[in-house]
Amino acid sequence: MYIATPQISFKNTCMAEQEVIKHTEKVNKIWHSKEHSIWQKCKEFLIEIFIIVFAVTVSIWFHNRNEHANHQNDVKQFLLGLKSDLASDIIEMQSDKQSFLKQKAAFEYITSIKLNQTLNEDSLGKHKTWIFNTTGLNPNNGRFEGFKSSGRIGNIENNELQNDIMDLYQEDMVTLLSATDNYKYIKRKLFEYVFQNRKRLTDSSTNLRIILAQDESENICSMLKNPNEVIERYDKCINKSKKIIQEINQEYGLKE
Repeated sequence: MYIATPQISFKNTCMAEQEVIKHTEKVNKIWHSKEHSIWQKCKEFLIEIFIIVFAVTVSIWFHNRNEHANHQNDVKQFLLGLKSDLASDIIEMQSDKQSFLKQKAAFEYITSIKLNQTLNEDSLGKHKTWIFNTTGLNPNNGRFEGFKSSGRIGNIENNELQNDIMDLYQEDMVTLLSATDNYKYIKRKLFEYVFQNRKRLTDSSTNLRIILAQDESENICSMLKNPNEVIERYDKCINKSKKIIQEINQEYGLKE
């Protein structure tokens, strides 16, 4: 039913254009006719002009209706695809958030060690993965960027939905990526320090516990134990993404 509408509109537009051509030819014929008086010519001329104007108006109306229907079909396809992109991003963001919570716990443990104490081997082994990993969102934003660059974002008639989409991709995700980049920058400082000072003690152990307990390492870990800003921005993006999915469902009467 949705696809048929543009076809009907195109047919009616062609009919209106044919009417314009036919009555234009008639106006020209009447104006040059020798069988009509000047008053008859004027009367017929005005009638035909009215018909032409009406036909042009109808043609424009059908053209606009057809164009609007095509635009809204594009919007629907975009939003349904965006819903899928956001669902994938939510899963990744929730996983990333858990990673940062574990990194927070790891660096809280490291900085809890008192002066001249060393880290427990088992505890360090428990946290080691989160000490030396890096986490960051790789958003599925290609669909949004393509739709925006084509100038079609304005075709989304639901202003709240349009604004939420723009806010998510152009503000919320930008600040999230900035926060994670800053955190990773600090972590690289830790990596560099560890790699420069790491030594093998035996065939199966290193001086990692000693390195992480040193002042310079502890200073870096003190900054890494507080990724709260990153976690808050993940929460904001997750909640905004869920809100957009809900708005898309309401827009098209879809189930959750």
